[in-house]
Amino acid sequence: MIRVAQVAPTIFPVPPADHGGTERVIHDLSVALKRQGVNVTLLAPSDSAADVESVGDLPSLSFLEAKYGTVPPSIPAVLEAARLEDLRIRLDRFDIVHCHGEFFHATLLGERRKHSLTTIHWRVDELDRELFFARFPDLPVAAISASQEGGIPQSNRAGIVHHGIERDRYRFSGETGGYLAFVGRMTDQKRPDKAIRVAKAANRPIRLAGTVDVGNPRYFDSEVRPHLSDTAVYVGPLGDRDKASLLSGADALLFPIDWPEPFGLVMIEAMACGTPVIAWRKGSVPEVVEEGLTGFIVDTEEEAVAAIGRLHTLDRARIRARFEERFTSDRMAQDYIALYRKLLGR
Repeated sequence: MIRVAQVAPTIFPVPPADHGGTERVIHDLSVALKRQGVNVTLLAPSDSAADVESVGDLPSLSFLEAKYGTVPPSIPAVLEAARLEDLRIRLDRFDIVHCHGEFFHATLLGERRKHSLTTIHWRVDELDRELFFARFPDLPVAAISASQEGGIPQSNRAGIVHHGIERDRYRFSGETGGYLAFVGRMTDQKRPDKAIRVAKAANRPIRLAGTVDVGNPRYFDSEVRPHLSDTAVYVGPLGDRDKASLLSGADALLFPIDWPEPFGLVMIEAMACGTPVIAWRKGSVPEVVEEGLTGFIVDTEEEAVAAIGRLHTLDRARIRARFEERFTSDRMAQDYIALYRKLLGR
């Protein structure tokens, strides 16, 4: 039995209360690995509630912010140091250490880097990652898409594993509510403003869900709020149950990203409901959306409006079936187990 540590970031609990795609993936991976016979230990904030053995004495940053309001800017560093200490004192208990954060674990692992795996849940084409990879060329990194892997040096590449989610979290629905959906952070990377314009041009109502981006809080007030109306409604951040209801009732999910999205978890959440995805041709979109089968890939707002007019040509039951074939957490776990065995065989 392979003994694997799943090392989570310190920002949100595992699983997250509502938003937190990274923590959702870590949770589903850990549970699926356990189901497939892997001995899993999750190193995560103490307010986590995953159904696997867990280690962590300090709560998440989100918990501390909710309790105390503003916290000192040094708190994230304190939480990260505590997480790495949790790992250090248990390092010899694991065959594979699978880290989902960045940067400092590479130093702690030392000679154990060859039996570690790092999944980066963000873009890798910026200066910080470039410098990181240059200093740690022996750190195996699993890409979450071929698009993301293009920014990872050859020496670090360990393979590609697309995300997956629990098969039954979102259930197929053949009934729709006649509206479009947008789910994501209210930020210029996700472009909810573009989703509103497309819906308006198609004469369709839209419901938007997601958090106001803490890194760009003025974007919502300047670019989104002025365009809300009776037919363009913002419902705020949603947990799993409410998100499932929103997605399953939508005629389509609009995914008008304006950055090289390394995966885009909401796309497969929509597919799990049988809901087609209309997504812009950026980042991993061409790997996730199958043109004319699970949705449409577009380059402009005009193409998106035209795609809305073709939604009737898609089979929602087939979309759900493709989700089950490609994007469950069990498939994700199998792919990671194959990488673990490859690393152990080195």
